[in-house]
Order: sequence, then C-alpha cells, then structure tokens
Amino acid sequence: MDKNSTQRSTLYQILLTSALTVTSLYSFSQEVIRGKVSNNGLPLSSVTIRNTSNNTSTKSLEDGSFNIPASSGINTLVVSHIGFTTQTKEITISQGIEGLINFELSSVSLDEVVVIGSRAQGRSNLQTVAPVDVIDIKGLTKDVGQVSLNQILNYVAPSFNSNTQTISDGTDHIDPASLRGLGPDQVLVLVNGKRRHTTSLVNINGSFGKGSVGTDLNAIPTSAIKRVEILRDGAAAQYGSDAIAGVINIVIEDSVDELRASVTYGGYLSKNAENNYDGQSVQANVNYGIPVTKNGGFINFSGSYDFRQPTNRQKEFTGTIFSDYNNPSLYPNPTGVDITNDELARLGKTRADYVSRIGQAETKGGSLFFNSKIPLSEHSEFYSFGGLNYRKGTSAAFRRQPAQITQNISEIYPDGFLPLIVTDNYDKSLATGIKSEFSGWKVDLSNAYGSNQIDFQTQNSLNASLLKASPTTFDDGGYRFIQNTSNLDFTKFFEEPLAGINVAFGFEHRYENYQIVAGEESSYADYGKAIKIGTDGNGDPILIPNIQGNVQTRFAQNGRPYASGAQAFPGFRPDNEVNETRSSVGAYADVEANITTSWLLTGALRFENYSDFGSTLNWKLGTRYQVDDIFTFRAAASTGFRAPSLHQRYFNATSSLFNDGVITNSGTFTNDSRPAQLLGIPSLKQETSRSYSAGLTANYGKFKATVDGYFIAIDNRIIYTGTFTGSNASNASEQDKEIYDLLAQSNATSARFFANAIDTETKGIDVVLTYNEDIGKGKLRTDLSATFVKTNIIGDIHASEKLVGKESTYFDNQSRIYLESAVPRTKVNLTLNYSLNKFNVFLRNVYFGDVDGATNTEADYQTFKGKIVTDLSLGYTITKNLRFTLGANNLLDIYPDETREGSGLRGAGYFIYSRTGQQFGNNGRYIFTKLALTL
Repeated sequence: MDKNSTQRSTLYQILLTSALTVTSLYSFSQEVIRGKVSNNGLPLSSVTIRNTSNNTSTKSLEDGSFNIPASSGINTLVVSHIGFTTQTKEITISQGIEGLINFELSSVSLDEVVVIGSRAQGRSNLQTVAPVDVIDIKGLTKDVGQVSLNQILNYVAPSFNSNTQTISDGTDHIDPASLRGLGPDQVLVLVNGKRRHTTSLVNINGSFGKGSVGTDLNAIPTSAIKRVEILRDGAAAQYGSDAIAGVINIVIEDSVDELRASVTYGGYLSKNAENNYDGQSVQANVNYGIPVTKNGGFINFSGSYDFRQPTNRQKEFTGTIFSDYNNPSLYPNPTGVDITNDELARLGKTRADYVSRIGQAETKGGSLFFNSKIPLSEHSEFYSFGGLNYRKGTSAAFRRQPAQITQNISEIYPDGFLPLIVTDNYDKSLATGIKSEFSGWKVDLSNAYGSNQIDFQTQNSLNASLLKASPTTFDDGGYRFIQNTSNLDFTKFFEEPLAGINVAFGFEHRYENYQIVAGEESSYADYGKAIKIGTDGNGDPILIPNIQGNVQTRFAQNGRPYASGAQAFPGFRPDNEVNETRSSVGAYADVEANITTSWLLTGALRFENYSDFGSTLNWKLGTRYQVDDIFTFRAAASTGFRAPSLHQRYFNATSSLFNDGVITNSGTFTNDSRPAQLLGIPSLKQETSRSYSAGLTANYGKFKATVDGYFIAIDNRIIYTGTFTGSNASNASEQDKEIYDLLAQSNATSARFFANAIDTETKGIDVVLTYNEDIGKGKLRTDLSATFVKTNIIGDIHASEKLVGKESTYFDNQSRIYLESAVPRTKVNLTLNYSLNKFNVFLRNVYFGDVDGATNTEADYQTFKGKIVTDLSLGYTITKNLRFTLGANNLLDIYPDETREGSGLRGAGYFIYSRTGQQFGNNGRYIFTKLALTL
C-alpha cells in the first residue's frame, strides 16, 4: 500500500471514530427526559422522580425542573412527594431524541401524611416503619354523634379502648383510655409532637386502669384538633417514658380565614332510659384562624361548651332498705331484722324509690385552645399552642339506706340519702418554641408546661359521727399536678451517603410536682373518738374528745360506732398531704438511613436519669423495605420503660370501696409507710419492656391494606394491690395487730399499696383495610379495621417473704381480670361513607368482643359476649356554608349481657350491666342532631 493510501485509510478511521463518538455523545445527551413538577401552577422542589425502566431516580430543583436518564423505548416515570398524590406516566423515547414531560400533582388530605414515629420528613402511613393510625377528626366529627375525643377514638380506632365509668369517684369524669390492651399510663400522649401532661387523678376504684394515671384527652376540644396520629409500637427510645404501648399525637388545627361553628344536641332514646329519654347533652364548638404575617404566620383559636345530664340504669335496690331499728314503735326490741317489704307497703313506696344513680355522671364546662406560628426570618419561626379547660362534674355514690344506721342520721335523712361527689377540674397547658436552621441543621428549642387541678366536694351527705350537728356539704381537698418539659432537638438530612441519611439528636429536662391538699376537718374526722386520761373516783374513765383518740364514745343502736368523715368520699386528712417533686434529664440519638430508595433502616438510643429512682438506657431498631410499587414490609424491635408516677409513689388516702357487693373504707398507703414495711412491700422502680413488631402494607391505589403483628413483654409491672386487713383478735399475730391499729387511725378497715408485682406478655394483630370508589356521581369510602390482642400474666408474683401465703391478696384475681380481659380483646370496625352532591350517608358497625367481669369470687365469674353496635347518620348541605346532620349512635339499642341475679357483680341490684368488664357502655341508643356552619 502506498503512502497516500495509508494516509487516506488513517483519515477514514479517524473520521469514522469521530463520527461514532459524536453520534454516541449526541445519543447520550439526548436520551434523557426533562420536565417540571408543579401544584396549582407553582413549582414543587425535592419531588422524587423514578424511572422504573432503568432504575434511576432524581429530585426536582427549586424551580420544579428535573432531568433523568432515559432508555430507548417505553419509560415509566413514578413521581411522588409527601402530601401529594403519586403520579405515574409513560413516555416513549427514540434513540437520540430528548423526552419532555410535566407533572401536575394534586395534594392529598393530610390524614395520609404522618410525622409521629420519625424525626425525618413526614411519610405516608403506608410507608412508616411502624403502624400508624391517622384519624381525621375535623372530617369525622361532621358525621358522628360522639363529642368527646375518647369516645370518638373508641369507635374508630380498634386498638384504642375507653369507656365512661360509674361509681368510681373522680374517674367518672376522666375516662381511662388504653392502647393495645395495656394500661392508660403505658401510652404517651403528645400535642403537636410535644409531651402532654397527665392528670392529677390516680384511678383507685373499681374500673379498668385501676392504679394507673392517664392523660385527660377530653380536656382538648375536638374543634381544636385537626387529626390524631396513633403510633402502635413501642417508642420509649424515641420519646421517653410511658411509650410502651405506643404514642398518640394530637395535631392542632392551623387553618386561617375560615370560621367553623357547630352545635350538637342529643340524648338517649332507649328502652332502659328513665322515661325512655335521658342523658341529654349539648356541645357547641367554634374555630377561627387569623393570618398575622404575609409569609405564613397565623393564630388559630378554638372553643367549646359542653353540658351533659346524668343517666341511671339501676331499676331497683334488692338489699335491705329498712331494719327493725328504723321503726322501734312497731318493733320495740330491734335486732337488725330486715323489715323492708313491710315498711315499703306502709309508706306506699317501692324498691325503685331507693336506687343509686348507675350511669354517666353530669358534667358541664368549656375549653379554650390556640395554635400559632410566627415567622421570624427566612429560616426561623416562633410557635406556641395551649389552652384552658374547666369541667364541673357531679357523680353519684352508692345510696345510703335508712337501714345503714351507723352511716345515716334519721333526723337529717329519714329516708336515707344519695351522696354526690362534685369535682372541679382545671386543666392548663402552654407550649412555646423556636425552630431555626443552621448549616443545614434544623434546630427546635421548646418548653411545654401543663398543670391539672381537681378539687372535690361531697354534697347531700353527712358525717354520722357528728350526729344531728353534721353539715351536709363538705370540702374534701384535692389533687395538683404540674409538669414542665424542655427540649432541644437537632435534625439534618444528608443526601450524599447511600440514598440519604437523616440524623437527629436532642436533650430533654422534665420537672414534675404532685400535691394532695387536705379537706376541711369535718370531711374526714371521727368526732366520736376520745383520749382516756385516767379514771374518776367511781372508777369510770375520764375521756377528752379528740379526733386522734383511740376510744370510741358514740354508738348507734346496734352498738357499733358511727361512721366518720363525709359519707362516700371522705376528705383528705392533714397527714395525707403531699408536696413532692422530681426531675429527669434525657438524651437521645436517632438515625434513619435510606440504604436504597426502597430500603430504610432506623435506629434510636435514649438515656434518661430520674432524681428519685435512677437511670435507664433504651434502644429501638426498625426497617422498611418497599418490595415493589404495591407491597412494603416493615419491622421493629425495641426496649422501653415507664417511670412510676409521683402519684403512685406518694398517693395516700381513705376511700369507699365496693368489692364483690360490700362497701368498706379502704386506705391506700405509700411504700415507705409502716404498713408497707410490715408487709415487706418494696419501693417502686420503673417498668421495663421489650417490644417486637412486623407487618406488611399493600397499595393498590383505590385499595390499601396493612397487617401488623406485635409482641410486648413488660417486667416489674406496677399494680394496685388487693386489700390487706389486720386483726385485733387475741390470737392474732403482732404484725396483724399493728396493721389493725394503723388502719383504725386512718378510719379504714383495709389497706392497699402500689407495687412492682408482676410480669406480663401481650400478643396481637392489627388489620386495616381501606377502599375508595366512585359510584355513580358519588364517592364511597370504605374502612375495615380489626384488632386481636391478648395479655397474660407470666411467671410468679413478685412478693416478699412476709407475704408468703398472701400472694392472692397482694395480686388478687380481680386485678388479674382487669389486666387480662376487662376490655375487649377483639374489636372490628366497618365504616361506609357515601357522598352524593349535597347528601352524605355514614354507616358504621363496630364489634366489641368478649369481656370478663372483675371479681374475686369464683361463683361470680362471668363472661359477657361480644356485641355489634351500629351507628348511622344522614347529612345534608343546606347551603355551601350550612350543613345539617341527623343520626343515631347504637341505632339498634344494643346493651351488654346482664349480670346474673344474686351475683356480686350485680350487688344489691346496682349493676344490671357490669361496671368492671366494659365494652361500649350501658346507656343504649343515642339520637343526635348537628348544625354546622362554615364561613
């Protein structure tokens, strides 16, 4: 080959290579897809765009623009962003051709976006590491008749249980609430992500949650609530004490320039109602938000007024109303014989005239709440929220019959009396904080203050030891609780490592103060007591009246001393007074690593130190793996703890106790008291837990499903013991004699304590299914959810050597039933909501599973079968601003199974329906109307 040929060949190769290179570069540069993402014409940044055809992804820029590598042929783009509908589009790319495509995303209702359980950006509740229920309170209250938050959640969230109590003193006005079958104090409540204070009340009478201290959810008006997020997983490593069963986060309303007002009226139109209609209630709500700056600042105000009349479901009193002591003219030599039937016939009365009031208590009160945010700069804002709540409650105690001659003075109440326990419940809260950003770190400095005060009065009562001089109204004293929590939190998302890592850490300081305030002397004193200072010349004792004395001087006809203190609710004595404080400090670290765009790993570690019992270190690990566009797997494991409340450490008082049909005065003593020392009951320490969960979620667009199983083991669980009694018999032990004397000084016949006595295991499965469909010109939303849970006591009772043989009193069978089966272990909820033009139909069926009545008497054991309760409401939009709703809760007037006649669960005709094993209450059908205005 000549030289020229060689040069031409080389030139051809260079030209060919260059052409191929240019073609390749051109093809590479052009095989991309460009576009913009917007919402209502405004650009959206940080939106995730994924090309499933070549498994590449990117995020949109500040102006909403993006470009993503493409493949020749069909490319499928999936665009997703928190708070907006996920959108999928296909585009065909030819070799060397650039693709252009835009996305206009629609915002979704915020109830699909949750912030609880993660310190990273909010996620859809199908993409969370642990299961989260999201309850749209603002939307739900349009259709349902339940007006308190506890009752709304009881009917919509299967794993949540709460019922109105009766004959339970202050608990009648603060309904204990539980999650996953655990105690009211094993669920943490947050408001806007900040810890909410508990109530000052400890539940000590016969009700679910006995011995616990919960949070008063009803103190927050429903008009102030935007949504409720329920994290169904152990979260102590993330949020601290109490989060063993999970976390309830109440998100406060933040709307502006919209006035919402509503009035709801209703009552029980039921076969068992007094005069077929009772328990009428009225609730008025209002909400209005004001923009205060041009860059997103606002103040939102909410208010409510509530009034509820009482109900009674006792038909007649079957016990002794009159004895022969009540009519000595006809029975001149009384011995205590029951003459009820003869006396009723003589007086022309019936047993129905001597009933107690077994049903819901009377309440009235109001709330004011606010939520605000004020931008301070481009990256900083001030926020604040809080409110006031006042409720006055009047609940009835057990009626004192004329035959109870040591508790009644016939000159004051010839026909006996129905004592009334009146509570003044004051609740205050205020949270403030500043959020800012420094070098990519989001910083949140906050302080949340909360206080609860409950004052008690006993009305329509008497102190029998004062005889005819007794007043009929008593100031009994009350409780106080203050909690102040300060937090400093740091969060940053790092985009570069892996598919992104979110790092959070922070510090917390919490201060708590618990008080018991004594009542007036006549509310607790025994004026029949005296001190013997010697004898006179005839050998008779010389006695000086003294309420601290040990000699009784005032006796009824039957030879027994008159009862002391206000009947039904004795006041707090000066030696009951408490003013105790404690503080705790905590530090946590929280990491969420997106290993890939489909695989998330999380971990949290938290250390806390309490001034009154020591330190605890807890951890949590979780993972979520998105199998494909439909299925996601998630799992978590954690340890947790619950610090004993100050109430449980220091509460002490004497109260009336109804146990298996018998009313007695029982004293509660602290763990450092002499009775506790005699029985070997140790100081309280924290409960500890281990929690494991795993689940699967599915998203078929209109149909969504989650199934989650869990296991929770709790060690050293705090219980409220059974009743210990002493003895003054000649052959009694010195221990029992000393206990007897100590009880007598407290005007009590038995003693109870708080103790770390048991270990428990809880296993359960939660299922949530939702389906949305357009039917004709209307929209149908279907929700089916269910929970199946079982709690068991594991191992031996933790008792000291001094309690050998008394383990069945230390942790009695009644307490076991309260823990294991006094609330439904199965709940299923099916809700259908159909909207068509101006009309709306809401239909809900809730199955409440079996429960057991709590008793210590084997012959009284009884299981109450599951029932289905149906709610129905019809809504009509009169104008675009005015909506009317008519509906019924428990449409078919379903009641629980009745207690057996003669059973201790029924008592002397008191409880036709069990008060210890509660499913859905016993008030029957509730009819309501609601008028809602929106401007």
